[in-house]
Amino acid sequence: MCGIVGVVSHQPVNQLLYDALLLLQHRGQDAAGIATNHSSMFSMHKANGLVRDVFRTRNMRSLQGTTGIGHCRYPTAGSSSEEEAQPFYVNAPFGITLAHNGNLTNWEQLKQEMFKNDRRHINTDSDSEVLLNVLAHEIQEATTGLNLDPEAIFKAITVLNRRVKGGYAAVAQIAGVGLLAFRDPHGIRPLCLGINETEQGPEYLIASESVALEGMGFRFVRDIGPGEAVFIDADKKLHSAQCADNASLNPCVFEFVYLARPDSVIDGASVYATRLKMGEYLAEKIRAELPDVHIDVVMPIPDSSRPAAIQLALALNLEYREGFIKNRYIGRTFIMPGQAARKKSVRQKLNAIPSEFKDKVVLLVDDSIVRGTTSREIVQMAREAGATKVIFASAAPPVIYPNVYGIDMPTRDELIAYGRTTEEVCREITADYLVYQDIGALKQAIADDNPALTNFAASCFDGVYVTGDVSQEYLDRLEYARHHPKAAAPEDTPRSQLNLNLATTEA
Repeated sequence: MCGIVGVVSHQPVNQLLYDALLLLQHRGQDAAGIATNHSSMFSMHKANGLVRDVFRTRNMRSLQGTTGIGHCRYPTAGSSSEEEAQPFYVNAPFGITLAHNGNLTNWEQLKQEMFKNDRRHINTDSDSEVLLNVLAHEIQEATTGLNLDPEAIFKAITVLNRRVKGGYAAVAQIAGVGLLAFRDPHGIRPLCLGINETEQGPEYLIASESVALEGMGFRFVRDIGPGEAVFIDADKKLHSAQCADNASLNPCVFEFVYLARPDSVIDGASVYATRLKMGEYLAEKIRAELPDVHIDVVMPIPDSSRPAAIQLALALNLEYREGFIKNRYIGRTFIMPGQAARKKSVRQKLNAIPSEFKDKVVLLVDDSIVRGTTSREIVQMAREAGATKVIFASAAPPVIYPNVYGIDMPTRDELIAYGRTTEEVCREITADYLVYQDIGALKQAIADDNPALTNFAASCFDGVYVTGDVSQEYLDRLEYARHHPKAAAPEDTPRSQLNLNLATTEA
């Protein structure tokens, strides 16, 4: 779950890309990078940190050109090194840079194929670099000579979609040729297209969420479809084609639950509207399961649960209060790399208002319960603030299966609901009562806003992996790798000449 953006403009795009990444910062707080194309040259800068910390004035000056791509990273296990910050670059054929959101389930197999069959060297353990090299190889196979037309590019993407498994949305630049964007055949990770009509002609922006388009003054055109590729050539002419044999739309439900901003629209469904519906359906569940339990007040766990909590309070005719105040300068704890960082940050992130809790039965509403760390701390904070009873409600069902499509929940033993009943989870988080959303109600909440959405990637809730290649053996290997990480290199190790992705010099 990273943020990606690609821009084709008539003006320098460095500031536009920077501003777009700020609008997508909620999708990744670990690293950021921008690559621009001017003539046949690439300029790139990337590093660990927030967008505002990575880019200085000297870096922005070096990012010349009227086309470019950007990326902000949310790290999955083992992907938080500076060398794995994106975009990635490969020099042949033509010169290509790529930024990727998602996760490839067969990247290790592809990496071996790249070496044995395609004779390509992969310099990191990032599946994004593997995706770039598969793209580069297939473009090379689809072309003869120096000409690269849209037909050849779409042919390459078609073969790529047959080779690559998992959830992926990507933007890429081909030096002097144009900007390319594509989405996996199952449409798991989001991607949308916007346009800005100018006197010089149209400008295009492709991004993970519609909020990046609207915030930059671009008009939302449409979502890029599952298996679709969009190519904008050097003359700023847009081409698109379906490049998958059996494409089907299965948007990730966790985008609606937590990951996306509420003012985004993903695959025709408003994130805000679906969260309101989640609150309505959760209210029905609470009414059915706790008919005789007195509740004084409903409180959200800021920020993503606020729409659901407001609608829940309205449906149950209960008082709504903001009992927790969020520190805006603490990042999203869920996407912090490492359990220790998450646990430490919960009390830094939230402060309770004691007067709102004192001598009250409080219903706390959260968007989801994954590891239980935040939930346990929050329940304790509510009790310390004076609550007589704490009822905890989750707008999402129990997370009991690993997610392998780009969300950092790969091992079952990290998931508090795995192998536990609702009552056992309730005891673990020290609440008096616990109510989970039903999986059917969650899917219906999204479908209510866009009835055309009938299938979803909801593997962490229902265990159904839509790509069809995730076996128990695969999950076991993931867990083993998580529990036996590779030893990290010392911080003062000199950089190898092979760290080509960090070629930018500091002035």
